[in-house]
Amino acid sequence: MSTTSHTGSPTRTSPTTAEVGHTRPRGTAAAHPALAVTRLVMAGIFLWAFLDKAFGWGYATPAGKGWFDGGSPTRGFLSGLDHGPFAGALRSWAGNPVADWLFMLGLLGVGLALLLGIGLRVAAVSGVVMMGLMWVAEWPLARHTDHGGLTRSTNPLLDYHVVYAVVLVLLAALAAGDVWGLGRRWSAMSFVRSNPWLR
Repeated sequence: MSTTSHTGSPTRTSPTTAEVGHTRPRGTAAAHPALAVTRLVMAGIFLWAFLDKAFGWGYATPAGKGWFDGGSPTRGFLSGLDHGPFAGALRSWAGNPVADWLFMLGLLGVGLALLLGIGLRVAAVSGVVMMGLMWVAEWPLARHTDHGGLTRSTNPLLDYHVVYAVVLVLLAALAAGDVWGLGRRWSAMSFVRSNPWLR
């Protein structure tokens, strides 16, 4: 807001309510790069899992047992499930080609979306579903018993699957792809504007 002084020149006074409402909160400038770094770290987690399972780099997937070598990315994990109410059903998915394709495409799709900063809403939904299924498969509610039961988690509810799911939702909600990514250009495309769920 401005007024005119006795000399006729405008003098700045206190800001208007509208101007105050558009003032950026302290720390916003630093938050944007932090979101971008978080997004890229999450992209690395999903893409690394895809590449290791695809090529058998000897970390989670033994060498020569990668998907491209004819191995199954779901067989090793799902076939060994022995606890939780869904263990039997999940074991039946082990080695199923449909389960393998869905799992690998999910890892690759979420990873690429995070890396590029596009389609974060779809990536968040897909990632939350994946993390939810993996949480159910590992069933952190299983705990040590006096009869030799196995401890599956140090926290029965909030394990890394839950953390990843929450981070994915936050990245999508805060448009983390707009910084160091293609999010702004993606959102400006006509078909994305017509379908906001693709952002």
